Amino acid sequence: MTAAPTVPTDPLDPVRAALLHATREEADQLIADARRDTVAVIAGARAQSEALLREARLQGEAEGAHDAEAALAQARREARSELLQAKAQACDDLHRRVAEHVRDCRWEETYPAVRDRLAQRARRTLGSGTTVTDHPHGGVIGTAPGRTTDLSLDAMAARALDCAWAEIESLWKT
Repeated sequence: MTAAPTVPTDPLDPVRAALLHATREEADQLIADARRDTVAVIAGARAQSEALLREARLQGEAEGAHDAEAALAQARREARSELLQAKAQACDDLHRRVAEHVRDCRWEETYPAVRDRLAQRARRTLGSGTTVTDHPHGGVIGTAPGRTTDLSLDAMAARALDCAWAEIESLWKT
């Protein structure tokens, strides 16, 4: 009985899996935080608009109805603005945290092999005459006359988030 031939594994598979796992966990936490903040903002906006509505009714139906509509519209705009700011902050935090996690792979014992694979990829992508330099945060930058390829860990983390963004964005809607 002969053993089945082994299939070479990509040393980046654990990094990708860890990145996706960490990204999902971070996204879940950030979304939970943003939802909690959003509920409080909307509750405050609703309370404010209801108070304004009661005051407007005391001043008269005609004037009060107009004022209440304007106040409610303003409260909705403010709540929407705060929600968008919370989402933007959550996205910024996610990008920062993912980049930090990916940079940490430099301290793993498999990193030299990963770095060598990235250098090989840069050379395959840009062809002969490619110069490969280490990026300060990990990974490499390949340059050839008139061309550059960024295979830094930061750039790869950003690309991974871009690829996962549709899934991350769907979490806002659930």
